[in-house]
Amino acid sequence: MKTKVLSSLSVLALCAAGAAHAADMGAVDEPIKLAINEWTGQHISTHIAGEMLKAAGYKVEYVTAGYMNMYQAMADGELHGAMEIWSSNVSDQYGALKGEGKLEELSDLGLAAKEGIAYPAHVAEMCPGLPAWEALQECAMNFATAETLPMGRLVDYPADWGTPGADRMVGLELPFKAVPAGSEGALIAELRASTEKKSPLLITFWQPHWAMSAYDVQFVELPPGEDACFNDPAWGPNPNAINDCDFSASRIFKAGWAGMKDKWPAAHEILVNYKLDVADQQPMMGMVDVDGKPVEEVVAAWMSSNEAKWKPVVDAATQ
Repeated sequence: MKTKVLSSLSVLALCAAGAAHAADMGAVDEPIKLAINEWTGQHISTHIAGEMLKAAGYKVEYVTAGYMNMYQAMADGELHGAMEIWSSNVSDQYGALKGEGKLEELSDLGLAAKEGIAYPAHVAEMCPGLPAWEALQECAMNFATAETLPMGRLVDYPADWGTPGADRMVGLELPFKAVPAGSEGALIAELRASTEKKSPLLITFWQPHWAMSAYDVQFVELPPGEDACFNDPAWGPNPNAINDCDFSASRIFKAGWAGMKDKWPAAHEILVNYKLDVADQQPMMGMVDVDGKPVEEVVAAWMSSNEAKWKPVVDAATQ
């Protein structure tokens, strides 16, 4: 998730433009409702956005919302923004509602991402040939549990996030049964237990995430995730299936209710211009998940010590 928040020149240009053309604040007496999804990084991204809006003079509410089914609520104006949508794992409903003009894609958040099938580094000793995906054909039994015999076990994303790991096991005809994790915390617990016990583990995971370095997580090398892989069964190593490849390159973006720019013009401008760098997000994730600090406390500390990274965006929209 690597993108500079703002270069010094772009900050100056944005401030200059904002000084001359500050947006109207709009309905400051009504709260802007931001969606809270199921993973820590998203909580951080959303709370930073919310604190920027508060600094501008808005009321903000954080609303727990399922990642795969929040889009209709946003189209209906019951939610007003989602701050961390992954292009590689977004529901078809999002595209349909966007096409109808009921949702607006605001801009990229600025985080460079990768998703894939992964394992803690010690697992390579249990499956000679890793990271090549073909090695999993021969060593699947090493990953088997009572729940999955005679197949190996893949710990997939929580059910609310879709079934990308299962899709790849089918597409590549790998002898693994995908078992959805209950939550992001459950995925981390799997990585921790595997690392401590030196036990086998295959998992669907993503970066940036503090656990990538904490548990020395490696990605399986799958065939490139080209568009044809997801539409043309003839493409790839399995001529009879789609999804016989890696995840497509992920883009992380923000979206909002289509009426936001009219109801809260300055807030809309702030959220469009809001960017977050992986170098800022990832340490905060560790503070929450490893150190046990509340998201609100971690974000407040970051906001206090990093005004140069977010305040020019707020000032440009409001002054």
